[in-house]
Amino acid sequence: MRTDIFARLDREPEPPKIEIPRMSRTRTALFGGTLAFYVAIVVAVLVSSSLVILDWKIMLFRPYQQWPDLHPFLDYFVVLGQRGPTAVMIAAWLGWRSWRQHTLRPLLTLGAALLALNVTVGAVKLGLGRLGPHYATRIGSAELFAGGDIFPSGHTANAVVTWGILAYLATTPRARRYLSIMSALVALGVGATTVYLGTHWLSDVLLGWAAGLLILLALPWAEPLIGRAEYTILAVRERWRERRRRVLVAPVPVGVPRTPAPVSADAETAANAEEQPCDHVGAGHGGRPGAGRGAGQLTAAQPRQHAVRSERTPVTPAGSRRPPRSRPLTGG
Repeated sequence: MRTDIFARLDREPEPPKIEIPRMSRTRTALFGGTLAFYVAIVVAVLVSSSLVILDWKIMLFRPYQQWPDLHPFLDYFVVLGQRGPTAVMIAAWLGWRSWRQHTLRPLLTLGAALLALNVTVGAVKLGLGRLGPHYATRIGSAELFAGGDIFPSGHTANAVVTWGILAYLATTPRARRYLSIMSALVALGVGATTVYLGTHWLSDVLLGWAAGLLILLALPWAEPLIGRAEYTILAVRERWRERRRRVLVAPVPVGVPRTPAPVSADAETAANAEEQPCDHVGAGHGGRPGAGRGAGQLTAAQPRQHAVRSERTPVTPAGSRRPPRSRPLTGG
């Protein structure tokens, strides 16, 4: 009897239908406000406003030199914002959720969020081309269109999306509240850590927070597409299973004539020799049965007479080994 956790999960009933978030008025208002904040940050950097001056003040302050004891810990903490490690961890958890809830929605939602994040953030990064604090060339400059790729902060935006997706997919209000607090703290911590390490300007982090929040707020608009994708994937899986089931249970045809294998001339001769009577002897041995048969046929009713060993003539494929009798030579 199985007693492991998978056996217990197999016996549990299918969970109830999960409520899918909708684009409510509150969510729409938050999306609009976040989008306005996003645009304001971009414009403030483009015109080199006081926000750019604040960026330079923090950069010249060099927080990593003011509090060097925090450096080893924050070097590891900032990994929570890297796309590769966090995507693997969150995908593993959501994969278990998908299996547990009998639905592909958690994994598909994560995939849609990461795709939208890469497209939107990557386009702005390459379009503005801002250099980071360690590569700045002129004090007070916004360092735009210089071939960089740090505006907005990818670490910050990724932390908002990958950890915030847990709160978005929560099934109870209590779990959603706790996961929202946890994801907000992680996203704030990762953004502040990049400023401490000097890898991002403060404005980069502000724009990263806004970019990630826009993705989370816009996810309900993608729910119909996610539902159609799940339906298509499950339908393809069922068709594949049905095709495989037909192949496994297909009956084996009975009574199909088999083509006889080609038989060589030697094999056919040997088979015919086995079917003939064993008392067949060649002509020329007088006094033996069958010596006077016309066509080499011998009736089966005649008894076979065995010769003694001294009278037998050894026969080989080349003929008899006994030399023919010859007349004695006489001298003369």
